[in-house]
Amino acid sequence: MNETNPSAPGGRIQVVDRLVGLLNAIGAAERPVSLKILSAETGLHPSTAYRILAAGLEHGLIERDEQGRYQLGLRFLRLASRVQLRVDLRREALPIMEWLRGEIGETVNLTLCEGDEVVYVERISSTKTIRVEQVIGGRAPLHVTAAGKLFLAAQGKAAFDRYVQRSGLPAFTLHTLVDAQRLWRDANEALARGYALDNEEAELGVGCIATPILNADGKMVAGLSVSVPIERRDHAWIAQVVDAGQKLSARLGHHVKSN
Repeated sequence: MNETNPSAPGGRIQVVDRLVGLLNAIGAAERPVSLKILSAETGLHPSTAYRILAAGLEHGLIERDEQGRYQLGLRFLRLASRVQLRVDLRREALPIMEWLRGEIGETVNLTLCEGDEVVYVERISSTKTIRVEQVIGGRAPLHVTAAGKLFLAAQGKAAFDRYVQRSGLPAFTLHTLVDAQRLWRDANEALARGYALDNEEAELGVGCIATPILNADGKMVAGLSVSVPIERRDHAWIAQVVDAGQKLSARLGHHVKSN
C-alpha cells in the first residue's frame, strides 16, 4: 500500500489521512461501529480499513468491543481530554487572571506540566513599561520555576527522584536550587503553604509567585503565577495570588473540605 498520496496537497501521508477519516467516522457515531459501516462511510476497502484499524488498536487510539465493533480508544480520549483541559482552563482562568493583573499590575501566567517542563498556555501582560513576559507556548524545566516546584511536590517523592535522575538539576543562574534535598524541602514546604517563590532561579532579575490550581479530585492540574522584576516583587501580593488560585480551582470543581 502506498504511504503517500501524490494527489494530496503537499504530498500528505495517505495512511494518516485514512486513519483520520476512520477516527472521524468512529467519533461521529453514537455507539461502536462495525467494519462494514466504517468501510462504507470512508470509502475504504474493508481489508484496507481493517489494517489501519488494527494499527489504531495497537496504539490505543481505537478499541474493539465483544461484537467486533470499533470505538475511540482510551489513549485517544486521554489526548482529547488534555486538549479539553487547556480549553476549559483558559476559559475559566482568563477573568480571574485579568482580575489579579488589575489588582497588582503585573504579568500573570497560566502553566501546565508536560513531562519534565512547565509550558505557558496563557498570559495577561503587565500594565507597566518595564515588565516580565513569558512567551505563550514557552517551556522551562520544573525545578527552576515557582509553578514547577509545586508540580514536583504534588507528584510525590518517587517521581521527584526520577526527575532529579533524568535532569541532573542543571543550574540556570547562581540562585538555581541544584541540591536535591534542598529542592525537595523547598518544593514540599511551598505546596503545604499554598504558594511557591522563584528567587531569580530561572533568570537573573526575575522573581515569581505561584500557586497550584486543583481539580475536583484535588489533583494539581495547573499553576497560576505572577512574574515581575525581582526588585518590584511584593510579598503582600501572595494573599491575592493564592486567593486567585483558589477561585480558579473552585471553578474547576475543587472544594476545600472544612474541619
